[in-house]
Amino acid sequence: MDNFELINALVLISNFVLIPALSYGSQLALATLSLTIIYGVLRFSNFAQADWMSFGTMTTILFTWYLQSLGITGGFLPTALIALPFAIIITALFCLLIDRSVYSFYRKKKSPPIVLMIVSVGVMFILQAIVRFVIGPNDRKFFDGEKFIIHALDFKDYFGLSEGLTIKSTQLITLIVAIIAMVSLFYFLQRTKMGKSMRAYSNNEDLALLSGINPERVVLITWVIASALITTAGVLYGLDKSFKPFTYLSLIHI
Repeated sequence: MDNFELINALVLISNFVLIPALSYGSQLALATLSLTIIYGVLRFSNFAQADWMSFGTMTTILFTWYLQSLGITGGFLPTALIALPFAIIITALFCLLIDRSVYSFYRKKKSPPIVLMIVSVGVMFILQAIVRFVIGPNDRKFFDGEKFIIHALDFKDYFGLSEGLTIKSTQLITLIVAIIAMVSLFYFLQRTKMGKSMRAYSNNEDLALLSGINPERVVLITWVIASALITTAGVLYGLDKSFKPFTYLSLIHI
């Protein structure tokens, strides 16, 4: 195999394996980070996490449609990226509402994690009903803007190869957003006072309370961060593929 054939093979593998795997893996990494924060700080397995992803993506789609109806778009970028911050706020507020009305009752009673896990199953069914009632169970595509950053034909012509490389804008956006989110979260947890408080609360709740850490604030920040991560993951997945509520249920396994 000469160098020319080797380069063609690498391009082919990148086109069909490496780049899609990096993109899909980054989307799942963001979703898993959200799940891990809930489990690490609040100490229960949240069975409703995939439905929070579906809810956040649905909210983004609704805001995207509203912005498009006003003639507001992202140009070569997806309009959903403009709608995403608004969707994160709505999802976080709804998460906090559910926490205050459901989970906080069991936290105050010092219920074991298995009880909170079972409660999250009930929340899961509620979220499923809301999403299917509002937007329906059908497949939704909400991507707009420039679809490809690198076209296969242009790549082949420019480099003189027999195999072309295609990179979608959603794949690049996913990688950039995932890197920024992970670095920001690491910095927040390791360097900021609130991040250290969350880690202390996670390690020993009683000792954290004796140290003057406000547990309610820790819970609030935890839900906000988890909402931001899970909504972002759902939107990136939906832009890259499509939004179908039933599909989202299989993306995260407890």
